[in-house]
Amino acid sequence: MRTPVITCFAKNDRALSGRRRIAVLAATTVLAGGIQFLATDSAWACGEKVGDTTAVTAPAAPTAKHDGNYSIDFHMTPDGQTITAGGAKVEIGVGVTNFTGAPYQNVSAALALFNPKGGLRSEDLTVEVATAGGWKPVGLRHGCDPTLFTVNSPATTTARLENGRAANFMFRVGISAKAPKDLADLQVGLVAAAPGFPDEIGESHTFHVARTAEPAKPAPTTPAKPAKPAKPAPTTPAKETKKAEPAADKTPAKAPAKAAEPAKAPAAAPATPAEIPATTTPATTAPAGTPELAHTGASSTNTFLALSSAVLLALGAGALIAVRRLRPQR
Repeated sequence: MRTPVITCFAKNDRALSGRRRIAVLAATTVLAGGIQFLATDSAWACGEKVGDTTAVTAPAAPTAKHDGNYSIDFHMTPDGQTITAGGAKVEIGVGVTNFTGAPYQNVSAALALFNPKGGLRSEDLTVEVATAGGWKPVGLRHGCDPTLFTVNSPATTTARLENGRAANFMFRVGISAKAPKDLADLQVGLVAAAPGFPDEIGESHTFHVARTAEPAKPAPTTPAKPAKPAKPAPTTPAKETKKAEPAADKTPAKAPAKAAEPAKAPAAAPATPAEIPATTTPATTAPAGTPELAHTGASSTNTFLALSSAVLLALGAGALIAVRRLRPQR
């Protein structure tokens, strides 16, 4: 007679039942954790709360019962302001209020900075907070998304926030001139945190980013080349310039004026015969302005010499003829 074979699944095996219970419990735990992870906001999906900081030692949460939660809002900071890249920083007032019926310990305020058109670099932003000793720099860190969060510090934390009171903080934000051009708007959100309590997300404001006009680059200056010495122009004999002829007088010529009659010389005293030679001819008066011509008339001296020469020649000729006639007779 053959014995029937019964598998382990048909038997009521205690070991197998225990294993099934453990597997079901593990699957339930994993599923519950996954659902809780999906329901969590992506801003702190890295497992780190915005309010967590190593700079502040948080005491244990008080056992007082709170009716609600604290709140955070902008304080005297209008929406739509302008931040100039490379310019002055913009002050942002933040207030954390408590109307829950019980005090809080170590409540901190933080800024969440976001660029709608892209990511942000921490070197492009500067955040400071006002303290009793002046403005103190505030560190920045990235979350799991492109948002930049300010790091909590004693300067951004109030040790105790009583019921019905508010803690005010003053931040100021500046943008570097080297920030990317796509940073046209900067969204600033508010986050409040306290140890042992969930973070409180406040409202956000949008700040427009303005750019300063870049100074014009000076044109590159090249050293001027020394001018070549000018070649001397060839010297050519200057042509005789015609003397400028006087402009013709186009006015009708007037009849020449009558020559002025020479003034009559005063009658001289009658000269003695010894002073006036016998052959002297009276001098003619030349018209004014014309040179006087030399006198060509014969004088008495020239006539006497001519007659003496003729007589001597005649005597000489007669003597010569007489001598020739006398020679043959000898």
